[in-house]
Amino acid sequence: MAGGVISGNSKAYPGELTCKVFITCLVAACGGLIFGYDIGISGGVTSMTPFLKEFFPDVYKKESEIKASSNQYCKFNSATLTMFTSSLYLAALLASCVASFVTKACGRKISMLVGGITFCVGALLNGIAVNVWMLIVGRILLGIGIGFANQVKQFSIIFLLHDHTARFSRFSNSCLLRNRTT
Repeated sequence: MAGGVISGNSKAYPGELTCKVFITCLVAACGGLIFGYDIGISGGVTSMTPFLKEFFPDVYKKESEIKASSNQYCKFNSATLTMFTSSLYLAALLASCVASFVTKACGRKISMLVGGITFCVGALLNGIAVNVWMLIVGRILLGIGIGFANQVKQFSIIFLLHDHTARFSRFSNSCLLRNRTT
């Protein structure tokens, strides 16, 4: 049997749900939420008629010519639309790799600041975009911001939970030692 049984009046876990633990869990959840939110938003926006008319008129023309009975799988066959959608994810992937070196050299706070500023500039650029290339550059900047934030988020969670984990580790070690001696 793996592990052991704790005898006596010991609680299974001596910790409690503190504000610090709650905020740490919230930070961890928000890191994944950013990607999921973008998938939903970009998917919805790329199927909106006004958006397609303004930024992707060739895709809108192809979509309006498609009959309801035809294949709906590849109705957005456009390299530019694909670049618009995937630029954020590719930039986030590459930025995550770069962010580790920036975090090591400059620290977590500078990395978070760089990511946050880059994300805000990308959001501003997407908000004022007048052509598709402004949208793509804005999404690349958003991806860099998300990549930095997701990479640095791991260090922040470890930093926030350090004291809590140290207490749990001391408790676990004492339980293991107690089980070995009995």
